[in-house]
Parts: sequence; C-alpha cells; structure tokens
Amino acid sequence: MRSYLEFEKPVADIEGKIQELRALAAGGEAVNVEDEIDRLKAKSSQTLKELYSKLTPWQKTLVARHPDRPHADDYIAGLIEDFTPLAGDRKFAEDHAMIAGIGRFRGQSVAVLAQEKGHNTETRLKHNFGMVRPEGYRKAVRIMEMAERFGLSLITFVDTSGAYPGRGAEERGQSEAIARSTDAGLGLATPSVSVVIGEGGSGGAIAIATANKVLMMEHAIYSVISPEGAASILWRDSTKAQDAATALKITAQDLKQLGAIDGIIEEPVGGAHRAREIVIDSAGKSIEAALKTLSGLSADELRKQRREKFISIGRTLG
Repeated sequence: MRSYLEFEKPVADIEGKIQELRALAAGGEAVNVEDEIDRLKAKSSQTLKELYSKLTPWQKTLVARHPDRPHADDYIAGLIEDFTPLAGDRKFAEDHAMIAGIGRFRGQSVAVLAQEKGHNTETRLKHNFGMVRPEGYRKAVRIMEMAERFGLSLITFVDTSGAYPGRGAEERGQSEAIARSTDAGLGLATPSVSVVIGEGGSGGAIAIATANKVLMMEHAIYSVISPEGAASILWRDSTKAQDAATALKITAQDLKQLGAIDGIIEEPVGGAHRAREIVIDSAGKSIEAALKTLSGLSADELRKQRREKFISIGRTLG
C-alpha cells in the first residue's frame, strides 16, 4: 500500500476513488467504470505534476525522508555487480549503519561506502536508522585505504540524518572518527564520486562525501543540521522547522546554485519512491559520467581537484 505525504492528500483522494471504482467493478456491478478511471488517472497525474513542480524546501525534506524511497542497499543491488561486503573497523566492532565493500560498476572494479537506514522496524534497528557510530567511520577509512592500495575508484551513497549522538559513540571518539574519515576522503589517491540519495546530515554525511564529484538526487537534502534541530536552536521552537528548511538552503537546487555540489540527478514526477528502477538507473548513468571525467588524472591531480573544490565551497559559503 502506497504511503502518501501530507501535501499529497489531493492525489491520495483521487487514487482512493480509483480504487473504489475498481472494487465496484470487481464486485460484479453491471457498470462500465473504465472511462471514469481513465479520467481520474489523468487528473491524478496532472495533480501530482503540479504539486511536485513547486515543492517547498520543507516538502522536499519530507520527500527525502519518504519510507518507500530507494535506500543505499537498493542502489548497491541495482548498480554494483558481484558486491562483496566487508565488515568491521579492526578496532572495536562492526557498524551496520555503514555498508562497505567491493564490486564491479559497469565493468570497473570499485570500492563502495553507503549509509543504510533500513526499510522496516527490524532493519531500521539493525542499521541504527542510518546513524553511524565511530566504528562505522573507522571502517570507512579502512575501505578508503584499501581502495587506494588497489587502485579502486570509490563510490559512496549518503543517506543519514547525522552521526549517532549517543554517549557510547562520544566516549569512543565520534568527532575524531568523523574527522579522520573526512581527511581520508580528501586525501584519496583514486577517483571518488558521492551521491546524496536522501538525507545528507551534517558531518555524519560529509565524512564519506568529500569526493571529487558530489551529486544529489533531485529531492534529496544536504545540510549542516536538520531543520528541526536548527529551529530548536534558533527559535527554541521545533514547529518552525519549515522556516528553518527554507533559511538553511538545503535543497539540491540551492546547493547547485551555491556551488556546493556538482550535479543533480533528476527524479520522476512524484519522487524516487514512485519509480525506483528508473531512479537507480539514472543515478548509475550520472556516476558513470562523473567517473569518466576523472579517468586519466594522476593521484596528485585528483587530490588537488578535490582540495580546490572544497576550499572554493568554503569561500563561497563562508
């Protein structure tokens, strides 16, 4: 059963009427409802198109968090052949919020890092809702070092509300682990491409997004803090999250204009959750194109490009 966001209520009402008509026809009623169903389908499509043509930053936040949106493991399954997961940070434990491994992307051997939120209660608990602990970031550093050692390009999928803020994580050096992961990404000697597929939350996201090319899905968000968190700090009122979402410039369109990302991957009308295979294929094409622009660059050139890119972002946003 499809989940509808609050602003999608007009579409939900129309599609509800379509289901009622189909149930009526299936019940043996001697009525022809096909013409009315076709009319309602057209109306639903048009309404959806109008709604998604003028989404506010807060509505984009809701779309980015949609429970049916493709997750990191969906992108890996759809794009990475012969994926072999690698576990553990070799220091403390395995962190299921950070997926890591190696595989083949369109004929090229690659290393993969991805933040996974989980699809249901069981998997969300397993993956800690995508909130990575220190051991997850230390695992990321291990994979980056391995990618460099074997000359593998790195692909990362970002989807987290932020790093895990629990006491245990802080005791095990959360900020240090994030900093080292960020530094490892900046100093990587091989090409790297990062895609923000849902939420890109604060340092928890940038720890694996310091890439040569940073892409965002059309309705993803990327921010130093969540709209709710910003509203609580600035106005001491979390109900002002909608205002905070606008002020923070968190949408792909805002960030592309500011030069904080390199490209936007289009989503079908209605968001990625309405056409998962199409979206994943589009992401694959964009990643492939980004990697091609980096092929042939030396390690020093890759590091220099990355360094200048992020220094430029700091100057623009500073």
